[in-house]
Amino acid sequence: MFERMKIMDRKWVSPLVLLALIAVVWLLRGTGHPEQVPALQVALLDGGQIDLGHADGKVRLVNFWSTSCGPCIRGMPGLADTHRRHAARGFEVVAVAMSYDAPSHVQDFAQREKLPFRVGFDPVGALDRGFGGIRATPTSFLVDRDGRIVKRIIGNPDHRQLDALIDTLLPPAS
Repeated sequence: MFERMKIMDRKWVSPLVLLALIAVVWLLRGTGHPEQVPALQVALLDGGQIDLGHADGKVRLVNFWSTSCGPCIRGMPGLADTHRRHAARGFEVVAVAMSYDAPSHVQDFAQREKLPFRVGFDPVGALDRGFGGIRATPTSFLVDRDGRIVKRIIGNPDHRQLDALIDTLLPPAS
């Protein structure tokens, strides 16, 4: 009888694993992501603001992150390098700290790491909701010069692929 139960247990393992994976993906998907950047203001560390919905001809990577997120912290040097490589051609990174992040931690990290791009806050989660719900950090949105979301990236990007995509969106280097 015990042998029979082991065999039956194995039959259920694969479907249960598959069901668990489907549940995780469903939770991470958010409520649906917009095709156009929402018209929302980001309060920046320097005291300024940026209207993400205002298509100003720049290509942007809007990165949702947190100082308590290990992958986010490990990914910041790569984002800084990507920003530096493409900034002269009209590209910028805007890093948006999640609502649960303490502003003082964000400020300390940005200063300590000398981040070369704009860093902002989402104090009440309005940006999070506007982008369809951020379920995992880091999550980034690559936005073209007309304010259309070209790609959503969950986790740290593959920078070779990201560079290639950014190159298609920017004018040629002179």
